[in-house]
Amino acid sequence: MSTDRKVALVTGSATGVGRACAVRFAKLGYAVAVNYSKSEDDARETVRLVEAEGVPALLCKANVGDEAQVWEMVARVAESLGRLDALVNNAGTTHFVAHTDLDALTDQVWHDIFGVNVMGTFYCTRAAMPLLKAAKGSVVNVTSVAGLTGQGSSIPYCASKAAINCMTQSLARAFGPDVRINAVAPGPINTRWLAGREAHVAKFLEQAPLGRAAEPDDIADAVIYLATGTTLTTGQVLVVDGGRTM
Repeated sequence: MSTDRKVALVTGSATGVGRACAVRFAKLGYAVAVNYSKSEDDARETVRLVEAEGVPALLCKANVGDEAQVWEMVARVAESLGRLDALVNNAGTTHFVAHTDLDALTDQVWHDIFGVNVMGTFYCTRAAMPLLKAAKGSVVNVTSVAGLTGQGSSIPYCASKAAINCMTQSLARAFGPDVRINAVAPGPINTRWLAGREAHVAKFLEQAPLGRAAEPDDIADAVIYLATGTTLTTGQVLVVDGGRTM
């Protein structure tokens, strides 16, 4: 395949924010690698939406918390699409555990969350870095305001997002000027993660000046800006939460 067309890899892009980002890259003319771990039917729908914009799509099944699968995925992107200009580390997971229930925070809970959120972000960035350096590309990590406030679905989830925020800064220092690395920290987003938790979200938003939860496209706005709309922004964590945490 010709390497003239820019390429984006969006992890966790079967649904929600990941899908919104994949489609937005496609609208900009990027070929898009669509990653998923379980939701194949949803991921195929994302591929269909990307291809409807007249650009190539590559379906990539990989658990980002599995290092070997990540290396294989990035190798497929290089072989099939020829380059990589933008990596969006969007894949994430959590366990919903009350912050006072410390006994429920088993080693497995910590491993599950950190394995995908922190190690997955690191594995994907490490594997993609040679391609990104060659393209003078960018990385955008999707974190959370939970990593700034300590309020979220569980203590390990908050800690994992704080770790990614810090990792964003460390990597930005290490790999500039070749690669820009930033993060977007959303507040509540209207995706299936919030199903059944509407009352909690409403209480959170009582102090948000804009008074509403984000839609996936709201987060895609910020991701696309950091990936393509700026050339002098790196090491930043852009909060998109309607002003709740200012």
